[in-house]
Parts: sequence; structure tokens; C-alpha cells
Amino acid sequence: MYQFEYHKASSVDDALKKLSSADDGKILAGGMTLLPTMKQRLAAPSDLIDLAGVYDLKGIKVDGASVTIGAMTTHYDVHSSAEVQKAIPALSKLAGLIGDPMVRHRGTIGGSLANSDPSADYPAAVMALGATIKTNAREIAADDYFKGLFETALEDGELIVSVSFPIPKRAAYQKFPQPASRYAMVGVMVAETADGIRVAVTGAGPCAFRVPDMEKALTAKFAPESVADIKISAEGLNEDIHASADYRAHLVTVMAKRAVAEA
Repeated sequence: MYQFEYHKASSVDDALKKLSSADDGKILAGGMTLLPTMKQRLAAPSDLIDLAGVYDLKGIKVDGASVTIGAMTTHYDVHSSAEVQKAIPALSKLAGLIGDPMVRHRGTIGGSLANSDPSADYPAAVMALGATIKTNAREIAADDYFKGLFETALEDGELIVSVSFPIPKRAAYQKFPQPASRYAMVGVMVAETADGIRVAVTGAGPCAFRVPDMEKALTAKFAPESVADIKISAEGLNEDIHASADYRAHLVTVMAKRAVAEA
């Protein structure tokens, strides 16, 4: 790990001020991705700005139509929240499937979405539920947020403040995890929202994406057999030592069927 300056932010404005004055600063949320990357000397920021003391970024609020989660809320807190379990059980389940206990107690929803790892779980929920990502500057709709491999709509100096999930009529998440890391080789969330059926996939491609053919089929009939014969093209999907693009394409259909059955 290379030498760096450590700063503890007291507010969002303070964090952004410290970030703008650094040569090559990075925001530290849970640190579950950034710190290992630094230890491997794959990243060498000049400054780390820690958000742990920005308490306004933590917490969960549920009203009649949505669940709003602060960016510094941990995966464990999302999973264990009785309010989330009641309002969106699928979101609680998804958070409980992330990594291992250490990751769930340290990792945050804002950090996960800002990093946008192609195998992260939260992107499937954000896309499937039609969430809105609120930053210090604006609100970004889920369909406009994920741009590519580790690429999002966030601009320089923009910080996630919270994520608002509309409460669906029903939803479910099914994940095929990589055995060692517990990352999603493929994860699929299916949701029936006020705006219709949404099917979102993580782990299979460079970033989360929706499957319009499945959404159309499930709108006609919400049943596992509606998606059973829908084939996903392997073109452009992820391929590594754990799974080929063809296998990931196959898993999308399998996980979608299971999610529909659970929902």
C-alpha cells in the first residue's frame, strides 16, 4: 500500500471540499473494494476522505410508497431492518446474500453503487425496482445510472446521498453465487411495480441490465413458464475462469424462472 493522507469528513459538504482540494482523492465508504485494491497496489490515491462520521448518510426511512436508504447504511442494516423486511422482502434478502458477515457489516449501499462492480447484487434491485439515486447535486433514475464496466452516471465531485426504492406489489431475487467470493455469477430480480413488470440482471454483463422480452412475457402471464423458453444472447456477456458467456446466458433464464416462482 502506498502512502496517503487520511481525512475524516464531518458532512457531505466537508467531504466534497476535502476531495476537491486533493491531488487524487478518493471517497472511503465501507472500503470493501477500495482498501483491497490499495493493498494490492492497484490504486494509489493521494488522499482518502472517510464518510464514517457523516451520520446524515446513515439510516432507513419507509413511507407509504417507498423505502429510502442512506448511502452509508450497511448491507447488514438493510438485511436486518424489520421495516425493509416488511416493505420489500426481496431487498432484505438480497442484502443478506452479499459477501460474508464482515463485508455485510462494513460494506455500504452507496459504496457498492458508486463502485458498480459488474457482479454486485444491489444493481439488480436498483434496476428491477426502478429506484432513484439521489446525489448531492441531483436525482438519477435507475435506467440512466449504469453505463458500463465500473462506469456510472456519477460525475466528478458527485456523491451518492441516498437511494429511494418504490415499494413493489411483489418482487424476488435469485442469485447463482461464485462459491469463494459469493459475488453474483448471475443474479436476477423480478418485480411487479406500479409501472409494470421489470426484470433486472447483474453478474452476467459489464453492468446491470433489463430483459424486455421477459418483462413482456411476464406482463401477459406472471408465471415461471412464461420465461422458460426465452434465450439470452451470450454476445457481450462476461466470461472468465468461473463461467463462460454461454453459461451465464443460460443462468439468466434459470435464475429468472426461480425468481418468478418465488415472487
